[in-house]
Amino acid sequence: TSTAKMTLMDSSRYIVIGAGLMGAATAWQLAGAGHEVTVLESVTPAHDRGSSHGSARIFRYAYENPEYVRLVQQARGGWSEVEAAGGSRLIDDCGAVDHGAHRVPGRLAAVLEEAGVDHELLNQAEATDRWPMLTFETAALWHPDAGVLDSELAVTTMLRLALTEGAELRQGWEAARIERSGRGFVVTSTTGEALHAAGVIVCAGGWLPDLLADLPVPASMRPQRADLTVRQEQVYHFPYREEIAPAADWPTVIHLFEEMDVYALPGGRDAGFRGQKVSQFNGGPVIRSAAHQDGLMDPVNRQRVVDYVSRYLPGVEPEPYAESTCLFTSTPSEDFILDSHEGLTLVSACSGHGAKFAPLIGEFAAGLATGAAAVPEMFRVFR
Repeated sequence: TSTAKMTLMDSSRYIVIGAGLMGAATAWQLAGAGHEVTVLESVTPAHDRGSSHGSARIFRYAYENPEYVRLVQQARGGWSEVEAAGGSRLIDDCGAVDHGAHRVPGRLAAVLEEAGVDHELLNQAEATDRWPMLTFETAALWHPDAGVLDSELAVTTMLRLALTEGAELRQGWEAARIERSGRGFVVTSTTGEALHAAGVIVCAGGWLPDLLADLPVPASMRPQRADLTVRQEQVYHFPYREEIAPAADWPTVIHLFEEMDVYALPGGRDAGFRGQKVSQFNGGPVIRSAAHQDGLMDPVNRQRVVDYVSRYLPGVEPEPYAESTCLFTSTPSEDFILDSHEGLTLVSACSGHGAKFAPLIGEFAAGLATGAAAVPEMFRVFR
């Protein structure tokens, strides 16, 4: 049949669905190990309707769970490898400040001490003196090896490395269906084009809820779509007051307190290098999937963040000069999904904090797909 001819002509050992951070990292790992890889991307790599666009994501070590700290340490080695191979600096080591009653800086300091991560615990007065651009109501944790990851550049760098190793990228190719065929799979696009592979790795991010119900796995093992929450997060950029703190002096910030959870970081290219990127964590509206986003800003959320900035960020003007939306796809525990069943591998959701782990997640995903490695049990979803 014509479909059979297409399958033979377009066969590939592995298909990676999605060319964001996780898809790019997975493709790089697979191609670098000598496997045939085709990356399918519905739009373009790191496009602005996904979760990997832009130049600014927080890279940090501060987690209450020691396992995540260990994984960050592993991931940092992966980023060094990507930077060396790709010839691009991807992480700006500007350091990180964590504070707020719900952030519990002392507890974080104990975890970092155990892991051997450089850090400093400052009382409220010491923190205020060191960072006059911030307002503190508690002690603060400082760890200087944290910073800002250039997400979009990371995607294009890892894809370029994968393509150099022989991988293929198909843009504007939207996967509509994944079916088993013999000992492999057929992936069909929304236009009816079909590709065959021995293994499929799904790195679809916010589009994953639309694919879960039809995954070719037993119903008893299928992760339920209701387990994932997709949010259209709201992100704002506020201009620096250089007389209080020059742009070069700003760290990343995580501030958790009674009213809300906030993160802030130097905006990089996203903000013309002249402002701090600020957002309420999980503050955006819940949507069914990435396909249902409208890109609209929520005026209530905007006012909430402006009020926060007026109170806690004296080093910026409390009027955003730029704003955008970004997708967070989260599990109830905020752990990732990394698991495989008979040749089908899921790599998502990253719960709003996965960017920093991309090279390591790509390594895990490639290991799952090829049967060469296992992943931490907390990421498994097939039972």
